[in-house]
Amino acid sequence: MTTTAERTTTTTEPEIKRKKKSRAFSPWGVVAWIAGLAFFFPVFWMVLTSFKREADAASTPPKLFFTPTLDQYGEVFNQGIGPAMLNSLFATGISTLLVLLLGVPAAFALSLRPVRKTQDALFFFMSTKMLPIVAAILPLYVIVSNIGLLDNIWALVVLYTAMNLPIAVWMMRSFFLEVPAELLEAASLDGASLWRAVREVILPLVSPGIAATALICVIFAWNEFFFAVNLTAVNAQTMPVYLVGFIAGEGQYWAVLSAAATMAALPVILCGWFAQNKLVRGLSFGAIK
Repeated sequence: MTTTAERTTTTTEPEIKRKKKSRAFSPWGVVAWIAGLAFFFPVFWMVLTSFKREADAASTPPKLFFTPTLDQYGEVFNQGIGPAMLNSLFATGISTLLVLLLGVPAAFALSLRPVRKTQDALFFFMSTKMLPIVAAILPLYVIVSNIGLLDNIWALVVLYTAMNLPIAVWMMRSFFLEVPAELLEAASLDGASLWRAVREVILPLVSPGIAATALICVIFAWNEFFFAVNLTAVNAQTMPVYLVGFIAGEGQYWAVLSAAATMAALPVILCGWFAQNKLVRGLSFGAIK
């Protein structure tokens, strides 16, 4: 008759062997690390260059050892990065919120509560992404000009919402399809209303998908350049348009441009950092699985 300790040892030995095997050297792990470092190196070099003086940034060969300085960041703030940053934060935040408020109910209706001709509705959503932006900019410019929203941040909010809404509906629908429909039936049998069942049962389950969808919408809206450069001038200038101002004909100012680009990338990096736990779970199933 085996003791409890012996049974524990017997049952855990295969687990220990599996753990040791999983920690063994893998050439694919080395390849993954090299690929990851290669993708990260341009970002690292951008941040490193932002702490250089212009002479050090333009030197050939590049200087790896230098005296760091914050002068470039001071120059960026002196050239008015604040309004452009606030405009991008406002347009991105409000448009992402509107996309979630409109896209989540639509995705729920097309998945757990399907309507007639669901596939036709989905195709209509995606057909709005098939028209090239350059083909739509002229009528959009005329419409925005006629309603008095040229160089107005609300015009970008509306356009960014329309731009990201089809993607959000498709992504959220795939996340909702992962939820068993029996959960809604069980909640209704317990006397819960549809709104309460969605709020307390369904939404907590798809919250990683909502986080992943929101982050993708944030990235698309934050990086959008074509609408911003054609429909804004000074008052509604966003970060991508602001960065173009550092590209001058008399020469490239790499250090100050790197500082401005670092400031532009920082909000999106922070969003991804704070949402990383839900983001990993959200990207592991659904639309991009």
